[in-house]
This record gives sequence, structure tokens and C-alpha cells, in this order.
Amino acid sequence: MIHVYLDDYRRCPQGFALARNAQECLLMLEECEVNILSLDYDLGPGELTGKAVVQGMITGQLFPREIYLHTSSMPGKREMYELLYQSVPGHVKLHNGPMPSDVLERIAMEAQK
Repeated sequence: MIHVYLDDYRRCPQGFALARNAQECLLMLEECEVNILSLDYDLGPGELTGKAVVQGMITGQLFPREIYLHTSSMPGKREMYELLYQSVPGHVKLHNGPMPSDVLERIAMEAQK
């Protein structure tokens, strides 16, 4: 089981696998069991956005156990959240914001073991 952090710019938190673009993120969701997924929206000029990942998750039923939205794009966050809210299975925890520090600290501690 892995944790995935999708971002083209920010530093990847300890204990997470980094996906720099939408294609990498969807591949990880297809090939791995993902516990926590944290999504950015803007992934660079000319690149697919986090919305493409959300659409791919919905179409392929590729849901992790928990989803956070760490993007600084308010319109992008709203778009992703609304799509996910309508579509996530009941067992998936959806958060409309970034991971709290206690979650990041817990995962970093687990990665050190």
C-alpha cells in the first residue's frame, strides 16, 4: 500500500510516492493499492490538470482510500471536489483541503520504520 502526492512543483512529503503529472498519477492508481492520494490541480503549462486525474479515477473506478486536495487553485479545487463528491464510493474519505500536519507527521514516522 502506498501514498501518492501529485504535484509538478512542490516537494514531496516523506513517505509519499511522487507523481509529477496526471499520467504518472493514474498509472500509480492502476498498478498500486493507494491509501492516501493528495492532488494538485495546475500541473504546468500544456499539461493535463488534476481534474483529468479525477475523471480517470471515476471512469476507471481507481479510488484510493482517502483523498486530499492540496492545490492553491480555488476554482480547480472546487471542480475536483464537486466531481469527486458526486462519485466517490462510500468507503472513500474525501477532504476538501490539504493534509493536516498530524497526518503528514504520522506518515513520515511510519516511513522511517
